[in-house]
Amino acid sequence: MGNPKGFKLYSREKIPTVAPEERKTNFDEFYKETTEDFKTTQAARCMDCGIPFCHSGCPLGNIIPDFNDAVYKEDWKSAYEILDSTNNFPEFTGRICPAPCEGSCVLGINNDPVNIEYIEKSIIERAFAEGWVKPKTDIKRKSKTVAVIGSGPAGLACADQLNSAGYQVTVFERNTRIGGLLRYGIPDFKLAKQVIDRRLDVMVASGIEFRTEVNVGADISGQDLLYQYDAVVLCGGSTIPRDLPIEGRELKGIYFAMEYLEQNNKRVAGDVISHPIEVAGKRVVVIGGGDTGSDCIGTSNRLGAESITQLEILGKPPTGRTEHNPWPLWPMTLKTSSSHEEGCEREWAVMTKAFLTDDGVNLSGIKTVRVNWLDGQDGKKQLQEIEGSEEVIPCDRVFLAMGFLHPQKAGLLSQLGVEFDTRGNVSAEDYKTSEDRVFTAGDMRRGQSLVVWAISEGRECARAVDRFLNGNVSTLEGKEGSLLSL
Repeated sequence: MGNPKGFKLYSREKIPTVAPEERKTNFDEFYKETTEDFKTTQAARCMDCGIPFCHSGCPLGNIIPDFNDAVYKEDWKSAYEILDSTNNFPEFTGRICPAPCEGSCVLGINNDPVNIEYIEKSIIERAFAEGWVKPKTDIKRKSKTVAVIGSGPAGLACADQLNSAGYQVTVFERNTRIGGLLRYGIPDFKLAKQVIDRRLDVMVASGIEFRTEVNVGADISGQDLLYQYDAVVLCGGSTIPRDLPIEGRELKGIYFAMEYLEQNNKRVAGDVISHPIEVAGKRVVVIGGGDTGSDCIGTSNRLGAESITQLEILGKPPTGRTEHNPWPLWPMTLKTSSSHEEGCEREWAVMTKAFLTDDGVNLSGIKTVRVNWLDGQDGKKQLQEIEGSEEVIPCDRVFLAMGFLHPQKAGLLSQLGVEFDTRGNVSAEDYKTSEDRVFTAGDMRRGQSLVVWAISEGRECARAVDRFLNGNVSTLEGKEGSLLSL
């Protein structure tokens, strides 16, 4: 590293943001620009650690010490080339990734880890500003064609890789705009949609065809796809949400989180919403303590909710690592998101027992009980209700943010006849499904996961498709089997 003492000389600095009260007035991204010195100083904290465990923490295998070193030396173009070799969309992961690489950073053993995610974002923003991100126009085209179903991060990464290898790629999206989860599941204050559009412009100019408002399985059958294309890649995501089938579930005012987030993202984009989910002046309860629940909190604050309470059935995480959660494992510690900073009540170890109503139609509250998690005889935690801890929380809106079960099976998947695993996801071996010429990647294959995992899956699936179509030889093969951007 350029400065072997950097980790001793400098501390991790927090990225400056717009104040919570101000940023709640709009849906704009709220992280402020920093100075060149700020970025190079943060990059200087990367140690000459010998074994970079950040590599194992990153699903993409980003070459993190190398691009940190290049940033420290102010060689931004080299930093971009290093980052681009493993990550198709650093502008996405640099904004919305929970940064498992930082959880594995060697410096994190006894100090704050390197600010890897922000450095990644800084590199790609510099690359766009300098004009280094250019369409691929010198591709040697193959005659074979590939259809990618779904335009989320897995589908986009797969399409980008296959296009680089010369295939004629068409991406199908049933919604009105490209982006999938990135477009409709992530609020604008975390990922401005202009960031997606900027990347799509590059991909279109590189030769990828995008077809929106095409519901594959309805507007075009699975068999027609196989007739028209040499290979089909399923990247439709895990879209069936986990429900809470308890008393009062039929009451008005209870919504799945993604229904709420997608509708609001469309509203921010200027779409006309026929039946808007109103939260202004309402008492909101979010059931689920993950990132999706946090996004519901940030959205509700911006839409003028009177109060917001987030409930999590698991116990409150510790503020630091325990002996059962050592480095370099992902730290199972208390996380406070930007949305939490903007205002909400958080409750842990609370189970919802029933939805309540005053008029027989509309939601008026929820009945809850406190729980303990005890060690069971089989080694698994067992839930135990705490007697006498029942409580009623008045509320007008509930958002269920408890994750997703599996992909939608009716329609395309049923038509293709693909097999499913025990969790209901599309079963695949080396990304190839049970059906000839049909591949799958992302949440549809591995279940609900991170955007960075979806990009990794898309890249790896592209390599499997390339091997299949190219006589078991992949033009996307790099050193030690890693995928390289071509």
